[in-house]
Amino acid sequence: MRRMIMAAAATIGMAGQPVFAEVVEKSSTLDVSGAMDALETAVTGAGATVFARVDHGKGAQSVDQELADAQLLIFGNPMIGTPVMQQDIRAGLVLPLHVLIYDNNGQTTIRYEDAGTLFNGLDVDPEAPFIERINGALNGLTNQATGG
Repeated sequence: MRRMIMAAAATIGMAGQPVFAEVVEKSSTLDVSGAMDALETAVTGAGATVFARVDHGKGAQSVDQELADAQLLIFGNPMIGTPVMQQDIRAGLVLPLHVLIYDNNGQTTIRYEDAGTLFNGLDVDPEAPFIERINGALNGLTNQATGG
């Protein structure tokens, strides 16, 4: 009986949780830092704002823990993000955009969420033109970090 109650509670607790976005994954011939440098250069060159570059590996080292090399770039452009948030202010939970670059067993991997599903569960029109603009920007910017 206790297991049944716990399972029901877990199911109820998950109701209303956002659906995860589809993830786009690419490989890079560069190491993590080199790929992130290339991405950051591409982002600033495109006129977007870099809000933060998070070095997860360095953070782990600061507490005497080990973690594969992993960095996250958080960036955005109000010309693209504002229309999304005008449709649903809760889009601020997933904006600004972010790209993770990490060492995946010796292979540098670039991952980001597809804008077509990034706003699932929000009142954002999945057919709005900004969805295509966001995906185009993410694809073009991350291509510059592949080293190819």
